[in-house]
Order: sequence, then C-alpha cells, then structure tokens
Amino acid sequence: MNDIHNEEASEESVSPEAALGRVMELSFLMAADMDAGQAKLGLTRARATIMWQLHHSGPTTQRALSDALKVTPRNITGLVDALEGGNFVVRTPHPTDRRAILVKLTDHGAQTAASMETGWHEFAGQLFGHLSGAELEAFLGTLDGVLERLRTVVARSLGA
Repeated sequence: MNDIHNEEASEESVSPEAALGRVMELSFLMAADMDAGQAKLGLTRARATIMWQLHHSGPTTQRALSDALKVTPRNITGLVDALEGGNFVVRTPHPTDRRAILVKLTDHGAQTAASMETGWHEFAGQLFGHLSGAELEAFLGTLDGVLERLRTVVARSLGA
C-alpha cells in the first residue's frame, strides 16, 4: 500500500500543476525578498526599477523611462518626483534638446544602485553558485523554454 501511495505522490509531484505551483512559490518568494531588500534602501519595487534602469542605461528622459518600464508618463512623473525627494535622482536639462529633461542618478542614487547590483550578484551566487555548469545550462534551457511559452500566452491574452 505504501508503494502505491508513494507512486501516486511521485506522479503528482512531477505534474504540470506541481511545476506551476513551484514556479508560483518561486515568484512569491522572489517578490518578498526583493520588496524587503528594497524597503531597507528606502525604495519601492517601481522606484527601484527606475533606479536599475538608470544605473544600466545612464541619464535618460522620462519618456524613455515610461517606454522602457511600460507605464504611463504620468506614473513615471510621480515615481521620479518621489525619487527626487529622496535624493536618489535629479532632473537636468537635456544637452541637445531644449524641450527635454534628463533624469539621472545623484551620488546617493548611484551608491544605492551599486549596492543593489552587489546584492544581485550575491543573491545569484546564493541561489545558483552550487550548480555545475551543466546543471546551470540545463536549468537555463528549461527556463528559457518556459519563459518563451509564457511570453506567447501573455502576448495572446493582451491581444498582441
């Protein structure tokens, strides 16, 4: 009887529903960890996303931030206002377009973004540093396939 029960449990634990359950748990845990880390820095997820974008792309216009983050310009204005109030970013005139304003990291913002990046690398090591190259390659191959299917599903649901 135990062998039958174990076999059923084993089949249940490798079902598509079990895989989705684990991916959902992963997304919840990742979001909780990110939110906690960002809160320690005085940031929300949306504000941290803007800082990450600026850290990697350099000074940019609010319109470009709006496009990159796929949010409304009005939303970006509020987020940049809050970041500016926290001394994370500053608005400056665009050097070649009189009508445009650039958003750029302050020294405090650059230090905070660098700290975020250090945390990113440390976290990657904690999660995946124990895997061999072959294990990591297999994991990434599987994950890439899942992500591609998810992108297709999301694009269809959004009518794209």
